[in-house]
Amino acid sequence: MVHIFNFENYNYIYDSGSGSLHECDKDTADYLKAKYECGAMPALSAEKIAEIEADISALKDKGLLFADEVKTAPMKPKDAKALCLHICHDCNLRCRYCFADEGAYHSEREFMSLETAKTAIDFLLKNSGNRKVLEVDFFGGEPLMCLDTVKKTVAYAKAEAAKLGKKFLFTTTTNALLLDDDAIEFFNTEMENVVLSLDGRKEVHDAIRKTRNGKGSFDLVIENIKKFVRSRGDKHYYVRGTFTSKNLDFSKDVIFLADNGFDSISMEPVVTDIADLQISDEHLGTVCTEYETLCNQYLERHKAGKGFNFFHFNIDLEGGTCLQKRVSACGAGNEYFSVVPNGDLYPCHQFAGDKNFLMGNVKDGIIRGDIREKFASNSLFTREECDGCFAKFICSGGCSANNYNFMGDMNKPYPVTCAMMKKRIECGMHALARKKDGKN
Repeated sequence: MVHIFNFENYNYIYDSGSGSLHECDKDTADYLKAKYECGAMPALSAEKIAEIEADISALKDKGLLFADEVKTAPMKPKDAKALCLHICHDCNLRCRYCFADEGAYHSEREFMSLETAKTAIDFLLKNSGNRKVLEVDFFGGEPLMCLDTVKKTVAYAKAEAAKLGKKFLFTTTTNALLLDDDAIEFFNTEMENVVLSLDGRKEVHDAIRKTRNGKGSFDLVIENIKKFVRSRGDKHYYVRGTFTSKNLDFSKDVIFLADNGFDSISMEPVVTDIADLQISDEHLGTVCTEYETLCNQYLERHKAGKGFNFFHFNIDLEGGTCLQKRVSACGAGNEYFSVVPNGDLYPCHQFAGDKNFLMGNVKDGIIRGDIREKFASNSLFTREECDGCFAKFICSGGCSANNYNFMGDMNKPYPVTCAMMKKRIECGMHALARKKDGKN
C-alpha cells in the first residue's frame, strides 16, 4: 500500500511493500491521494496526469511503488535469548506514573537473592540452544539499590557463559539517584547500554519524579547523569524521559536534555490510567503538533552541527532481516522473559505480577507452555486491525502489554498509541529525507 502525507511544504509517498520513501510535488500528492486514498481529484492538465502516471509506472517496474507486501511471519525461534532481571522490587523514588507501582509491582517490596539471580542465569544458558550472544537487562525498581548483587551476577554470568563458548551483553535502567563513582566505573566496564531516567526541565521532572519524602529529585540526579555521560565515551547510553498530559510541550524537555550535553535521547508518552496524567484522545492534536515542532528543531540542530539522536525519529526503511523481525513482533514470552525477585517467570516486565501470565519459575522452568505458544504465534498478522495501516511494518502492531492493558487483548492496538506512532513515523521519515539531502 502507499501512504501519501505532507510535512509543511514537503510532500511524500511511502510504499509499505518496498519500504521506499519518495518526495513529490503537491499536484502528484493530491492526485495520488484522490486516486488511491480519498479526496477530491485536483484540476490537472492531461499532460500533468500523463506525466504522473508515467512516473508511477516507472517506480512500479523498479519495485519501488505498490510493491508486494510480506504476508506471513517467519517461525519464531524457541531458543531463549534474553532476560529482564528484576533485581529488586523496591525503589528510592515514588514516581506517580510508574507502571511498576513505584517499584513494588503491586506486591511486597523485595530484593532478588544472589542464588536466584544465578539460577536465572543458569535457566537462560540452559534454554539458549545454539545462540552465542545472550542478553540480561538489570531492572527494578531501582537496580542500584542492589549493586553488589548486580556485580556478582555479572561475574557469574560471564564465567558460566565462557565455559559454553557464549557471551553476555548487559544493560541496566536507573534513576541515577545512587549513581556514584563506583557504579559509574562498573557500568562503563560491564554494561553494553545504560538507560537513565530524566524527564527534562526541573519543574517537569520534579512534578512527578519525587523522593520518598515527597520532594523533587532533579537536583539529586542531574549532575550524576552529566558525570556519567561525560565518562561514557563512545559506549551506548540514552537519557529517557516520559511526558504526560501535564507537559504536552515536551519538545522543550527534549531540547533541554540536548542542551545539557545528552546526545542520545528518548521521550516516551506515559503509559498510565491515572486520569490527570494520561494521554487521551483530546490531547492527540496537541501531541502531534508538538512532534512536528520537535522535528523542525531536531533538523535545525543537525544543520547547525549540534545534532543529537532522538530514538523515535530513527526510521529504518531498508527492510531486510529487520523487516522479518518487525513482522514477528517482539520476542516477549518466547525468547525473552522477565524474572521477578522470587524467580517467577513472566513474558516481559510489563506483565510482571499478573498471575494470568505467570509462566513458571527459573528453578522449574516454563510450566505454562500454552502462554509461551500464545506469544510465539503472535505476530503483526494476528493483529487484524493493522492490515490497512501504512505503519505496520515499522511498529509491528504496538506493544503487546500496552494493547492488553488498554484493550484487553494483546492483538488489539490501542488507538491513542497508534495515532502518536503514526505521527512520529511521518516526522522520522521527513527527518530522514531532509538529513540525506542536507536540507530542512
